[in-house]
Formats: sequence, structure tokens, C-alpha cells
Amino acid sequence: MPAGMTRRIAMWSGPRNISTAMMRAFENRADCAVSDEPFYAHYLAATGIEHPMKEAVIASQPGDWRDVVAEITGPTPGGATVWYQKHMTHHMIPAVGRDWFSRVDHAFLIRDPRAMAASYGAKREGATAADLGAELQAELYDAVVACTGREPPVIDAADVLADPAGMLSLLCQALGIAFDPAMLSWPAGRRDSDGVWGQHWYASVWASTGFRTGPTREIALMPELEAVAGSCMPFYERLHAKRLRP
Repeated sequence: MPAGMTRRIAMWSGPRNISTAMMRAFENRADCAVSDEPFYAHYLAATGIEHPMKEAVIASQPGDWRDVVAEITGPTPGGATVWYQKHMTHHMIPAVGRDWFSRVDHAFLIRDPRAMAASYGAKREGATAADLGAELQAELYDAVVACTGREPPVIDAADVLADPAGMLSLLCQALGIAFDPAMLSWPAGRRDSDGVWGQHWYASVWASTGFRTGPTREIALMPELEAVAGSCMPFYERLHAKRLRP
């Protein structure tokens, strides 16, 4: 990355991925600032959907998407040269404009929908395909390509967990920044950068000190969640075919 240049990275993920762990990895870089789901309050206020800690979330962030865009494309916090922005795909409802896409670099974090559905269902009942955001993630990928003329990097959570150093190195290379080994571990606990919703969703990340690797556990889903995961699978598979390969 050229000296003095700021790299804004919009990472697009569905919920119950390793998105917060990825945010931790980038925040542990000395050159990086992070933002946690900046469109969340607008999404809740605009849709009226019920989420845990809804009122606290709405009170904690700008409620107009235009204000959010002005913030995330404005001055970098603390003068950092890398600004990692963790975004949830389902927050990009139709009312949210996309003309700012050309002003940031993009990356996509995907995960097997069955694993996402199992994790999401443990935290909030009544999960739908829209909640997991796989279809919208594929749509946003196409929008980024159309806007920038480039295919953004795609990484799969399973690949990252199997080889954190290798996959983060590939991601950094694709984004035009140097890999920093400090991305592989971090101190346990909450961060001031965490959204207020962290106390409901982030227990495992707050207890972590790095990417948790280990054998894949068998996933058993109730029929309704199996159907949700199945409807997301074609969109996941399309992006999975484009992923950075370990």
C-alpha cells in the first residue's frame, strides 16, 4: 500500500460467522481501526424487526443510513492507515444507497448456511433465510463487481479456521496490505469498539484469544432451520466457488 494511503475495507458477512473474530484480528494490527456493524441501528429502525437489545442498538448509532455512509467514508479514526468495517449483508435493505461502494475496498466472508443456522437459532428464535443474508450477500457481490469492475476477495470461515495464517495472508495480499502476524491472536475480553449488542452475541469472542480451530462438529437442525439453510445454499455455493484457496 502506498505511503499515506488509507485502505477502507468493507467486509460483508452474514450473522453467526467468524465476523467478530475477523474484526479482532484486524483490530490487533497497529495500523488498523475497526467499525462494528455501523448500519445496524438504521436496519432495526427502518424495518421494525425485533432483535435482542433493539432499543439500545438504535440509541447507540446514527439512525439515517446517509449519516452512516458519511462517517465510514470520512476521516479515518485515529489516523489509521487501514480501516476495517464489519458489515452484515442483511442490514443493506433496499432503502440504503450503494453509490459509496466505489470509495471502499470490499471483501466477502462466507460460511456454510447449516452452521450459520445452527448458531443463529441458539441465540434468536424464528430464523429466516433473510436473517442469514446469503441471497443478499450474493447480490451485493454482483453490485460490487458492477460498481468497481473487479471481483472482490471471498474467504470461507472453514478455510480460515483450518489455516488462519495462510488465509489471512491471502486476504491481505488480495486487499493490497501487508499481512501482520499480530492478526493471529488477541487479548481476551470486550473492546470499546464492540457494538452494545456484544453482551448478547459476543460471549465466545470475549472469551477467545485467537481463531478456534479443531474438528468439525456434527450439525443437527430442526426441520424449519434445515429448510432455511437449504434455501441459502445455492447462494453460498456460488460464492464458495470464488473463494480464495488455501
